[in-house]
Amino acid sequence: MENNAFIEKFSIFAAKLGNQIHLRSLRDAFAIIMPMFILAGVAVLVNNVVFAWFLSGETLQTVQHWGSTITNGTLNIAGLLIAPMIAYCLSKNKNFKNPIASAALAICTLIVMMPIAVSVTPAEVDAAVSVSGVLSFNDLGTTGMFAGIIIGLLATEGFIYVSSIKRLEIKLGAGVPPAVGNSFSVMLPVMIVMSVFGILSLLLYAVFHTDLITLISTMIQEPLRRVNTSLPGAVFIYSFGNFLFTLGIHQTVVNGVILDPLLLANMNENMIAFANGAEVPHIITNTFISTFGMIGGTGSTISLILATFLFGKSKTTKSVAKLGSSPGLFNINEPIIFGYPIIFNLPMMIPFVLLPALGIIFAYAATALGFMSRTIVMTPWTTPPLLSAHLATAGDWRAVIVQAIIIVGGIFLYLPFMKISERTSERVNGTSIEQKNAS
Repeated sequence: MENNAFIEKFSIFAAKLGNQIHLRSLRDAFAIIMPMFILAGVAVLVNNVVFAWFLSGETLQTVQHWGSTITNGTLNIAGLLIAPMIAYCLSKNKNFKNPIASAALAICTLIVMMPIAVSVTPAEVDAAVSVSGVLSFNDLGTTGMFAGIIIGLLATEGFIYVSSIKRLEIKLGAGVPPAVGNSFSVMLPVMIVMSVFGILSLLLYAVFHTDLITLISTMIQEPLRRVNTSLPGAVFIYSFGNFLFTLGIHQTVVNGVILDPLLLANMNENMIAFANGAEVPHIITNTFISTFGMIGGTGSTISLILATFLFGKSKTTKSVAKLGSSPGLFNINEPIIFGYPIIFNLPMMIPFVLLPALGIIFAYAATALGFMSRTIVMTPWTTPPLLSAHLATAGDWRAVIVQAIIIVGGIFLYLPFMKISERTSERVNGTSIEQKNAS
């Protein structure tokens, strides 16, 4: 009874955490821009693999302009994309009357906080020079992503608060077009919020000789990324998210906020490095996690489906496996999670949490030892197993072998717990599996 009470209280706490408005807004914002990053992954693959199959020299460089422009419009402005999306989603979730104004303010505020001058290296020149009047893709892209998140949240919260002060609202009357009226009603709040951030930018520049992008990158983003996207950090956080799923709380409560933004930054840097012919820096990315730790969906339940077909004796679980096999090929496994069930089913909870962790560790070791390439293509999470490993590594067949080994190993990991679950179900229902099958 005490264990049940603890699980109930923990479930309530985790559910409240998952519905926390800022965390929910972050998840919504990343969901909006995810198609852009998937397109970027396709562009990197086509530019550096497909085009290279039949083109070379100047012709190849000319055609690769297609992928380079798409990279600039997606990966290289990741920070600029995420700030207004967070502002818009947070405003909508808070029922603020003018979410578009929040999005516009977030863009402006992010630019306010960027450096006045940037260091660039001109073509065919070795020494870097300081240039003013320009925005750098380095600041707008992956490096600025964390700044975009912070600005999107802080600027929007400040804007909503100041806009709630009625004395600052300018009313032009009923005869004014709604768009004009809405614009004037938030004019003073926009000015106040931007001015406050302008003062903050001045203080950083005059007193500390830095800017928000550099400050966040060096003091928050990079230290946090080194911990969270290390092998122990990623395995722990992802496993904890999977454990929450066994309690009926979607794993994005944890992964979508704590892990995914940093993994996405790693993935973006991998794609950019591969596109530029440089050394790919990171092993653990969001695509790496989904490809080797989410095979068939959260918990790598494609192995459970195969184990049920091969060794299962329960007619009920075989029916669930048949129902979940088609969506499972596209990494959609809610029929398995809720139908098998895995939720609150202690025997199934263990391999559901353990197998993804083992898959990530095994794939990490294979990559670190040079057996397979690093992930450099951001594939859609619905890409079927084996094909996903092939595409994510730009056509490395060895990654397919690694993923296949994880799937087969997962069958034998799930197998004893599946049998325990069947026996438990048999005792609870008071009917043997053989009697059910005979009937």
